[in-house]
Amino acid sequence: MKLAARVGEVTPSLTLAIAATAKAMKAEGIDVCSFSAGEPDFDTPAHIKAAAAKALEAGKTKYGPVAGEPQLRAAIAKKLQTDNGLNYAAENVLVTNGGKHSLYNLMMVLLNPGDEVIIPAPYWLSYPEMVRLADAVPVILPTTEETGYKITPDQLRSACTSKTRLLVLNSPSNPTGMVYSPAEIRAIAEVVVEKDILVVSDEIYEKLLYDGAEHVSIGSFGPEIFARTLISNGFAKAYSMTGWRLGYLAGPLEIIKAANTLQSHSTSNICTFAQYGAIAALESSQDCVEEMRTAFADRRRFILDRLAAIPGLTCPKPDGAFYVFPNISKSGLKSLEFCKQLLENQQVAAIPGIAFGADDCIRLSYATDMATIEKGIDRLDKFMRQYI
Repeated sequence: MKLAARVGEVTPSLTLAIAATAKAMKAEGIDVCSFSAGEPDFDTPAHIKAAAAKALEAGKTKYGPVAGEPQLRAAIAKKLQTDNGLNYAAENVLVTNGGKHSLYNLMMVLLNPGDEVIIPAPYWLSYPEMVRLADAVPVILPTTEETGYKITPDQLRSACTSKTRLLVLNSPSNPTGMVYSPAEIRAIAEVVVEKDILVVSDEIYEKLLYDGAEHVSIGSFGPEIFARTLISNGFAKAYSMTGWRLGYLAGPLEIIKAANTLQSHSTSNICTFAQYGAIAALESSQDCVEEMRTAFADRRRFILDRLAAIPGLTCPKPDGAFYVFPNISKSGLKSLEFCKQLLENQQVAAIPGIAFGADDCIRLSYATDMATIEKGIDRLDKFMRQYI
């Protein structure tokens, strides 16, 4: 059967595939330590579930506005104003089926064939694939452990061409956990304005920061950069709402209206009663977020100490999210083979760095319980010692 050519341009998600394999092995009774999925192991906070249940009982089960429930759009706009210094109105917000959907909508309505999108590497694996699905060209900017996995303003400036349409900025980062400082974000903003391109800031991990790291939205540095900024965010990571599929896109009204039109022909509205859980998440106490962040911080300290003691591994300290990104090059294996053998021989599931544009690294998620982390790192240590 002949399929659309665009399907051949993209590859399936390695993170989802490996997570599914790990779950299948567990279902067979195999003792797997999984560091694969970027999914908090906490339950969704009770007050959020209660708000959705109340909405369900109240009959919030019908079609709703494509762009999202008005109360939720207003709550998101208020959050962006208060937390991020971004003066968006509710009409500048589109509620989507998760943060991933917000980015997909954006690529589809913004990009024309041949447009270039600058993506710093290591990158979240879906960014380049979404660009390709829009018949545009991902331009990958490499970074290294020595540079903190961050691009420089000069590097961005040099990468811009007459075809450059968009920069994808992700801080805190998946997969590295790095966080750009306010000064670094400001310097990038200056280049975006100078080159008159757009920037989408993926801020899904903004609440998960450690050791005094500070998150700042790139659009907050003045009217010129604000006019060129789009925000992608959601509820999955901070509120442990991964399965709820609730995200949002915020930005210039023309783009939001176009994305709304696209969404009207793809998914229509987002699950109605689930949106009331999102309203509760934003408008209630944020203590639940801090409780989860504190637990992640403890796990982060533990896993970094343990990785530092494993011969042949190097791992920069992440300042955000819930990932570490160790370099495994001294094993002599590339990331795909490393992860394959690690899963087969030690029953440890990790994500190959090649999925993120860094074949000498692997990604480990510490969004799992401490017992799994301890056992899994013991097994990783044993595995690495075969090669050192």
